[in-house]
Amino acid sequence: MEIKDAVAVVTGANRGLGRHLAVQLVQRGAKVYAAARRPETVDVPGAVPLALDVTDQESVLAAARVASDATLLVNNAGISTAATLLTGDLEAVRHEMETNFFGPLATTRAFAPVIEANGGGSVLNVLSVLSWLHPAGLGSYAASKAAAWAQTDALREELAPRNIAVTALHVGYMNTDMAAGVPADQKADPADVAAQALAGIEEGLAEVLADDVSRYVKQSLSAAPEAA
Repeated sequence: MEIKDAVAVVTGANRGLGRHLAVQLVQRGAKVYAAARRPETVDVPGAVPLALDVTDQESVLAAARVASDATLLVNNAGISTAATLLTGDLEAVRHEMETNFFGPLATTRAFAPVIEANGGGSVLNVLSVLSWLHPAGLGSYAASKAAAWAQTDALREELAPRNIAVTALHVGYMNTDMAAGVPADQKADPADVAAQALAGIEEGLAEVLADDVSRYVKQSLSAAPEAA
């Protein structure tokens, strides 16, 4: 699909990658609903702030009613609690899954009929290299992103007959608040990642691998797991 004249809903658009995506969408001629739990924190010139909590079904449905002209959904909102699976706080694990898996599922279910009614369009799911790489120290986050990858692939098949394309964005660490403790030379520029993602939407790509780490790990998926 073309970005120019698209009508995009970007979740988690008040900071980080989400804000870069919203800014670039506006710059490229799209109408943008910049969604956040607290819309007053949205600072994207030219965008329409939209209240949307991906973990609250009523909030999701209300946002879909407001953004009834949407043709592009960007599922960007996500959290990382650094919980481990064996000993981490179980409520943190549940919250991560609610946000990173059930959140994009809820928004996609709500907006798919909207996008279809508007002639079709696209969904972008912001995933991670940890969809495929599962370190124990980030077990909860990796599990939620692995589940979100499976969700993305299944929904791509379900939505194709409705003229809705689905693109997965995979990237390692980015220079955002979530990766504040990671050395700068190990982090991708979120503005560049956003540009790659939007190019992938326009090209109708199933996946965008936005950095060398993601490309390497994807190529290594057939390797046998290392023994403990």
